[in-house]
Amino acid sequence: MSDGDQRTPEEIRADLAQTRRELGDTAEALAEKTDVKGRAEERVEEVKANVSARVPDNAQDLVAKVRANPLPLIGAVVVVGAYLLGRRSAMP
Repeated sequence: MSDGDQRTPEEIRADLAQTRRELGDTAEALAEKTDVKGRAEERVEEVKANVSARVPDNAQDLVAKVRANPLPLIGAVVVVGAYLLGRRSAMP
């Protein structure tokens, strides 16, 4: 700005108001970045949401998945049964 430019008090007030808004936005952004606890809590919520999206919502979903593919369950039952029979026959 040169010496010949004259600003009105309203223009100066508008500039001050704009500068205050920008300073407030900057301070808010810095405060958010330094809020470690808040950022950690947000991350925990994100992880919870991701985990719950991968886990069946209820027992009916789990039953439907087992019915669609029963072989792993049958295999687990056979292994546990064989283990229990082996322990039982090894007892004196």
